[in-house]
Parts: sequence; C-alpha cells; structure tokens
Amino acid sequence: MAEAITIARPYANAVFAIAHEKSELKAWSDLLATLSLCVADPKMQSIITSPAVSDEQVITLLADIAGELLSVEGRNFLALLAEKNRLMILADIAVLFEQLRAEAEQTMVADVTSSRALTPEQEQKIATALKQRFGRDVTLNSSVDESLLGGAIIRAGDLIIDGSALGKLNRLAQAII
Repeated sequence: MAEAITIARPYANAVFAIAHEKSELKAWSDLLATLSLCVADPKMQSIITSPAVSDEQVITLLADIAGELLSVEGRNFLALLAEKNRLMILADIAVLFEQLRAEAEQTMVADVTSSRALTPEQEQKIATALKQRFGRDVTLNSSVDESLLGGAIIRAGDLIIDGSALGKLNRLAQAII
C-alpha cells in the first residue's frame, strides 16, 4: 500500500498542478472519483490487466464511462497511466489529489461518531470549534454508534478526540491497572 501511494504521488502532484492552473479542481476531483470507482471493480481490473485488451481499448472504455467529465488533458492522463501500467493506482491518485485540493482550498473533513444523532446546532458547534483550531472550513461526516454509550469521537486530520463514555471507561480501566 505504501508503495502504491509513493508511486501515485508524482501523478497526483502533476494532475493537481494542471487542475489548479486551469481552476478546474472540482472537475478533476469528479473525474478522478469516477475513474477510481471504475478501476476498483473486479471486472474492470480483469479488463485492465488482460493482455488481450490493448491500452487504447481500455482508455476508450474508461473514456466512455467518464463521459463529459473527461477532457483532452484527462484522456492524455489516462493514456500516460496506461502506458506506464499505472491505471490500477487511480484510487491512490484520487486520494492524494483530494488532500492537495483540501490544502489549497483551506478545507477539511471531520468524521464525528456519536452515541446518538447530532442536532444541527451540535454539528455547527463542533464545526465552529474545529474551524477555530485548524483555521479551515470544516465539513462534518456524522455517524451513530450506540456502543459508545454517550458522547462522541471526532477524527479530523491527524487529531482524534475521544469524548465517548466508552473511551472514558477504557481510560479509567487502564489507569486502575
């Protein structure tokens, strides 16, 4: 996995430079998300890796799936990846691209897992507090896990805040031992 990320990084940087220069970050984001879903499919993987299918046929198939999302630069990018046998790392490229995009747009996504569904006011308070801490606009992904008993766990970038009742009980148990 680490090797795929290392290989994907220069491609993601190059695509980001092109997208940023042309102010097409959203378009490239959509394209890379679509293409990464395509190459994640086992049937598509067998087509991509099949020696009976040419690179041009694979590119044409992916171009048909991407449809209007695919620009001339996008098709050239696909051709380069196919030529270098790198189509299978499109998902890694998409992840790295999104990180670069979030950095450039000063945004971030935070995952909040709570014991109960959060109210809009609670979500707003969490987003505001994270924005003050990180100096970025924050989008929350909320989920419910009743096993937490109470409270919430917030994951934002490298930061993890475990304010759940279960987390507090676990920390108490460790302190007693």
